[in-house]
Amino acid sequence: MRSILITGCSSGIGYHAAHALQKEGWRVFATCRQEADAERLRAEGLESFRLDYEDPASIATAFDEALSRTGGTLDALFNNGAYAIPALVEDLPVAALRQNFEANLFGWHDLTQRAIKVMRQQGINGQGRIVQCSSVMGFITTKFRGSYAATKHALEALSTAARLELRDTDIHVSIIQPGPIATDFRLNSRKNFDRWIDWEGSDQSPRYRPVVDRLYATDKSPDPFELQCDAVTAKLRRALNSPHPKARYHVTKVTTFSALALRFLPARASEWMMAKG
Repeated sequence: MRSILITGCSSGIGYHAAHALQKEGWRVFATCRQEADAERLRAEGLESFRLDYEDPASIATAFDEALSRTGGTLDALFNNGAYAIPALVEDLPVAALRQNFEANLFGWHDLTQRAIKVMRQQGINGQGRIVQCSSVMGFITTKFRGSYAATKHALEALSTAARLELRDTDIHVSIIQPGPIATDFRLNSRKNFDRWIDWEGSDQSPRYRPVVDRLYATDKSPDPFELQCDAVTAKLRRALNSPHPKARYHVTKVTTFSALALRFLPARASEWMMAKG
């Protein structure tokens, strides 16, 4: 039975992946930021415990817990679970940006380093799969998403470096790049927006009105490009099972179109597109 540690399993992408892989025979360690969510997942039949990217002690404890249950091995890691702080760059507090990086990058790096050390001991050339859930924002940037895009750009660079450094081993690093997926992402963004951004006191406060309306919309219109979480799980399966996994997996038409636009459009045209996004 292959084992996988998945983060951000309380809902959305991580939740779907944990249940799907368990049904397919994986031993899944489904971690959550809150113990109450881990307790709920345990009631659903998953092996679940707390792991909060912003709490280094919880990362160490959770990773050690997974190893203690497998006898010291781990076949795969799926880093997932991140949040945005919608804001103009000029209104983004340094403390908010620092905490966003803690949750979206530094905690991931901590966990990835631990996984690589264990995977190096498995097999002649090491053995394991590390899959990073990035975003279309890992290679494009739009207004009000500077903080989130910065963390995802950094994640892509760090993951690419790791993949190159592990090229002569059997440890593979892949990146999944979702576009719009039906999750609680908007709700979580709203919480962090309320915590950090004084939009009414901003010199650019009128520009925030469409953002506020979208964040607090009670009857969100369905996004015609939005996919369900199973679309991400499908790419995760490929990254875990393929003999030669890809470096990157696009999810949704938005991601594919954005990648093509950056590749073929002049810089001015692609920036005009992103300014409209």
